[in-house]
Amino acid sequence: MNNPNSSSKPYKKRSSYGTSRKSAMKKSFSQEQVCFSGPVSSDPVVGIVGGGMSGLVCALYLEKRGIRSTVFDTGLHGLGGRMGTRVIDPESLIFDHAAQFFTVSDPRFAELVEFWMKEGIVQEWQGTIGELEAGGHFKPLPSCPPRYIGVNGMRPLAESILSQTQLVNVVRPCWVSTLEAFNGMWHLSEKGKHCGQFDAVVIAHNGKCANRLLASSGLPLIARQMKRLGLSSIWALLAAFRDPLPIPTTGITLPFEGAFVKGVESISWMSDNSKKLLSSHGNGPHCWTFLSTAAFGKQNKVPQESIPNATAEKVKEAMLAGVECALGIPKSSLQKPTFTRLQLWGAALPTNSPNVPCIFDPHGRAGICGDWLLGSSMEAAALSGMALADQIADYFQNGWMRPDEFAVGLGSEFQPLKGHDIGQFPGLQSEEQVNDAQAIQLIL
Repeated sequence: MNNPNSSSKPYKKRSSYGTSRKSAMKKSFSQEQVCFSGPVSSDPVVGIVGGGMSGLVCALYLEKRGIRSTVFDTGLHGLGGRMGTRVIDPESLIFDHAAQFFTVSDPRFAELVEFWMKEGIVQEWQGTIGELEAGGHFKPLPSCPPRYIGVNGMRPLAESILSQTQLVNVVRPCWVSTLEAFNGMWHLSEKGKHCGQFDAVVIAHNGKCANRLLASSGLPLIARQMKRLGLSSIWALLAAFRDPLPIPTTGITLPFEGAFVKGVESISWMSDNSKKLLSSHGNGPHCWTFLSTAAFGKQNKVPQESIPNATAEKVKEAMLAGVECALGIPKSSLQKPTFTRLQLWGAALPTNSPNVPCIFDPHGRAGICGDWLLGSSMEAAALSGMALADQIADYFQNGWMRPDEFAVGLGSEFQPLKGHDIGQFPGLQSEEQVNDAQAIQLIL
């Protein structure tokens, strides 16, 4: 067992950068466990790697327990992770290009949403959403539970979380590349540049970068759980049109503003951001977000940091053709967009989950939070951040002398995760799903 409290040299292992996933996984399982044995400092600080919903909420709830933290985030445009909104000036275009809306089922998340409502940055989405089958067949979803959206997109929600804090420091853009245990503290660095020392660390992101970070960190139990996570890839196509799209209106009063697409290989979701965010029912521009299916993302996956031009053009054409198929209009009849931007979310959504609120290794004083631990939704992300904050605070107060009592999720088994390709929305079901659930209850 490595004991960083008595070590005179940093805890180091060879970097896993450039190695295969298989070899990196093998190293993560065989690495020596960091084991902190000394008391926690009287004024502990937590380093949080990832500034999405779960990381920011974790920082907020640590502060509620009187604990300081520093959030490290890679975002160039701002915090928020998949709470992403793009505003394109001077064309006055706006797009939610990741999270599209959310629902509320847990009272703890409801408190946060109520604060956003009072601040005027969240509102109920009154527009019609439903399921759109290939050929233009639209079926609206029930109006309950309420759907919520950011008034000016999702990104302002991240700044609102930070506005409630005084003990949270933010460093961005910063790509934490190394975790090293030394003299009873975690030392974080970015490509050799020291980023600070912390009593505990939180990993609030996932995918290959998180795997690389954990591969030689001295946290094999956490690394193993992260490696078990399956993730989908999803393409996001942002497109602006001069004229309205030919939206089917059969059976509904107004054209839909959002639709889960069924029976189309390249499209799983489409939404009219102009109506959703600007309540614009007049002349253009008409800003649409199209999200691919997970299967299409897998078929066309490339490194998201450097998308080949040929792949980008192929994907864009296939997704616009999918829009035509979904709307039931002739091939090549869709108007040419006046603006397009394509993005690949390489680690978009989980395909499996351990169904635990958080993961915490008390011996290594490190934890993981994220939407994938409880499902795949903004609510799940927030609840996970809250849970890990409370777990760390309880450990700081009572646990360093009996750490085993504070271990969470280190051996939890993963199960396949069901839901829409763009995530889960607690309480939101189609009439077909409701009828199936009622039929099961009658049988039972």
